[in-house]
Amino acid sequence: MRNGTKPAPSPSPEDSPEPETLSQRPRPREAAAMPANATEPTGYTRVFAVREFRAVFAAHALSLLGVVVSEIALTVLVYDLTGSPLLGALTFALGMLPYVVGGTLLSGVADRYPPRRVLVVCDAVCAGCAALMALPATPVAGLLALRCVIALVAPVFNGTRMATLTDILGDGDLFVLGRSLLRIVSQSSVLVGFGLGGVLLTVVTPRGALAITVCTFAASALLLRCGTRRRPARGSGDAALVRHSLGGARQVLGDRRVRALLLLFWVPPMFLVVPEALAAPYADEIGVGVTGVGLLMCAMPVGTIAGELYAGSALSASARARIVLPLASLTLAPLTVYAVTPGLVPALAALALAGAGSAYTLGLDRWFVDAVPEGLRGRAMTVHTAGLMTIQGVGMALAGLAAEFCAVSTVVTAAGVIGTVCCLLLVAEVRRTTESRDGADQHVTGG
Repeated sequence: MRNGTKPAPSPSPEDSPEPETLSQRPRPREAAAMPANATEPTGYTRVFAVREFRAVFAAHALSLLGVVVSEIALTVLVYDLTGSPLLGALTFALGMLPYVVGGTLLSGVADRYPPRRVLVVCDAVCAGCAALMALPATPVAGLLALRCVIALVAPVFNGTRMATLTDILGDGDLFVLGRSLLRIVSQSSVLVGFGLGGVLLTVVTPRGALAITVCTFAASALLLRCGTRRRPARGSGDAALVRHSLGGARQVLGDRRVRALLLLFWVPPMFLVVPEALAAPYADEIGVGVTGVGLLMCAMPVGTIAGELYAGSALSASARARIVLPLASLTLAPLTVYAVTPGLVPALAALALAGAGSAYTLGLDRWFVDAVPEGLRGRAMTVHTAGLMTIQGVGMALAGLAAEFCAVSTVVTAAGVIGTVCCLLLVAEVRRTTESRDGADQHVTGG
């Protein structure tokens, strides 16, 4: 937990043991957002009609702002103190590396304790770490260690928040739209967060910027504490936390369908980060300068936001389900245009199109929630978050390594080709698990 204290398990008698198998999926439900006689809003408006979601949305934006600004400020601060580009880069990388540790060893926190308590404590730990970073007496080693602590609890926070959305919005279409809105905020942070952080550092010192992030994390904690209801823990267990977490991870990854869905979440982003990681050398390769680097970095997030907004507002739930597998199969195909070393405009179009293909995740979110029992959702979604961040870090590292030996255009093209083959194989596996599940359901019904 973030503040170093270990909250006691909820004694609520409503807690029930987790299901023995993942095949016992809960039936989808929708949150009662409005009175029955009211005119039902459409699209994303339905989600904002839920008061608790508005609090979660605002808290997400504030917490994300704190993370982005702290990453920039801390990277600048470490570089100023040491003059080492390696340590400066390592400071940024530490925001991703501990995800796999926290997501694997601490995922049990998301199901074992009341979700609101977990979220508030996580934000409080981030605020405490930022406050310690802002102190002039904190050495570089301490700064790096505190950065690791924030990254360690991040997957627990994100996984718990994802699971909490099913409590607030139900596990039907409202959940899908709510998840989509949170992803849009995250993608938007790529576009405006770093620019805002850079402007902030022209006004205050890096430690001053870190002090500001203390306020954003604290405000997020306050919103979650006052704006959401207290709910009991989803699961229970007497096992040690690490064993409980590892057991949940084994249960999640051991189920064929859940594993296939997770890989379909993880694999496309692993390859999509390649052109972003190599934006600077590719801009140099085609001679477009620093402005080109910024545009290449922004193109994919713009496409992602546009695709999510269209799928969430213009498509029905059944239509979003129908496009999952075709879109997942083709989302990496636009990267193959790098085979002809395109200029800036064609490259931007290809990246935006690849980003728009990420809209397949809206339908996939619904499938994933339906496949995971309620008592396991916190751990499953924490594993999902940790795996997603880790595999993107792996993709960036492999892209950089490959670019040491091959032209950037060749590396991005290879990512498009290999990634598409991997996605086609995963799509086939998801189809097989769907047919297997439907066959089992028919057998039970017919019996």
